Amino acid sequence: MSTPPFQLGKIGHVALYVADLTRSVAFYTEVLGFHVSDSYADDMMPGGAAFLRCNPDHHGIALFKATAENPAGAGLHHLAFEVGSLDDVVQARAHLRSHDVPIDFDGRRRAGGQIAVEFRDPDNHRLEIYWGIDQIGPGEQARPAEQWKGALSLEAAIADPVKGQDTRLRDPGLLTGA
Repeated sequence: MSTPPFQLGKIGHVALYVADLTRSVAFYTEVLGFHVSDSYADDMMPGGAAFLRCNPDHHGIALFKATAENPAGAGLHHLAFEVGSLDDVVQARAHLRSHDVPIDFDGRRRAGGQIAVEFRDPDNHRLEIYWGIDQIGPGEQARPAEQWKGALSLEAAIADPVKGQDTRLRDPGLLTGA
């Protein structure tokens, strides 16, 4: 068994499939006290999505509209683990590749701004290792959608950061072996 060259810091967020997005958002906000950070309309993701927070992280729960392939209550969309640095994300990708774990995505999606590597466990659960999720203080608003900047690789995300994100690696040599 090999020791990973990174340490997972915390379970960062969970993403769930829900039958009724409006009903679920109301439950998490009105009953549990979460706050909505962002949402995706149907044109960004079939059925839409909502990102909710209960602390400064951009989201602790993401809700995705259930589909025939992924019914409500049947499982999670993905589970995400935060790491302490961008170097750790690059090292995680290299480590996963060295264990022949197929990578579904690496780079930056949109809402939240985090830089991540996404992959599957042996039972096909979607997992994410990320760094740099937006922090939202009390009374603050999430990053406006016009500042969202997707990137289809770690290299692209590092080369073109979102506003306020420092993507300098402590060890720039990590990308040469990626």
